Amino acid sequence: MVSFQIFFSTGGIILFNGLNKTVIGASHIAAGTVCQDWSAVRIKDNYSIAIVADGHGSKKHFRSDIGSKAAVHAVCDTIENLCANMQLFESAFIKNPPDVIKKIQKRIILCWNDIVNNYHNAVPVKPEETQKLTDEEYKNLKLESIYGSTLIAVCMTTHFCFGIQLGDGSMVLVNDDGSTVMPIEDDESCPANLTASLCNSNALDMFNSFYRIGNNPIAMLVSTDGLYTSFGSKESFEEYNHIIVSQLDNMQRSETMIENNLKKRTCHGSQDDISLALIFNTDVLDYMIDTLKLQVNENKYEAQKRAAADKAKFEKYKAKLIKHNQMFDKEELLEKKLQAIDERGNTDELDDDELEDETVSLE
Repeated sequence: MVSFQIFFSTGGIILFNGLNKTVIGASHIAAGTVCQDWSAVRIKDNYSIAIVADGHGSKKHFRSDIGSKAAVHAVCDTIENLCANMQLFESAFIKNPPDVIKKIQKRIILCWNDIVNNYHNAVPVKPEETQKLTDEEYKNLKLESIYGSTLIAVCMTTHFCFGIQLGDGSMVLVNDDGSTVMPIEDDESCPANLTASLCNSNALDMFNSFYRIGNNPIAMLVSTDGLYTSFGSKESFEEYNHIIVSQLDNMQRSETMIENNLKKRTCHGSQDDISLALIFNTDVLDYMIDTLKLQVNENKYEAQKRAAADKAKFEKYKAKLIKHNQMFDKEELLEKKLQAIDERGNTDELDDDELEDETVSLE
């Protein structure tokens, strides 16, 4: 299943644009289970939003595909309501960004709870939905837990931008100098043995966020964890996001390439559902597009250097083992590691020349 939703401005000069894609994971196709991801963008005259959400999918979260969809709608409803009076919203945000962001997070949680509760009352749980649970397990489940989901969202206005994240996944900014940054990398607010989720009673305390007043990036991209885990390194992941932005001068072509590549990555990489949503400033992109395309070649060169260094490291280790007569059963393992490095280089390398072939796009 591929979900694509894009909403353009209804009038005036279009300052923002965006797109989103969701593909079902290869493991879900093999198991005959539903896609747990959901994504969306909203593009208006003076603001834009990109959202992805990933339902947990375990037996106690047996309606988390509904929960992820509810999460996306909760973000859209919350931010659209605030932006209905943009002057008031901007004034409040610029005066105290952390306070406004905290209020947004709280409203999203309340809205999400309303949506899943209304759905639960309208669509009673069927016996086949709880087959994997014992009677005692189902009895002890909180209603919200059934719909548990992560959430990542970014918003860009003409004067500021911000992002919020609850649970795993990634957020990448491409700045107006072409550099990339992940403003939220580690989920420090969440204990190692607990998944940050909208269904948690302390979800508000588990959010991470960032903001900028002025100096907006060219583009903001959010993705579920199925994308990041298909890469061998953080650098390769950031470069992938960079090349996506460098191709946004041709939206139709970009949509096709992204969809094809996400399908490839779930099949040969994470096996998980993958969602990607992005928003960008059209004026700044038009001005920077040539620079971004030149930087793609620089990134490609750096990726090749990293792959060569990794391969040399393993070759050196292999030679050392041979010298000490310790190969035996380890030789096959090392060969597999070397092969994995080669394959990773082919997968993570951002080769602009191969973008013409849609079947292996955004390599």
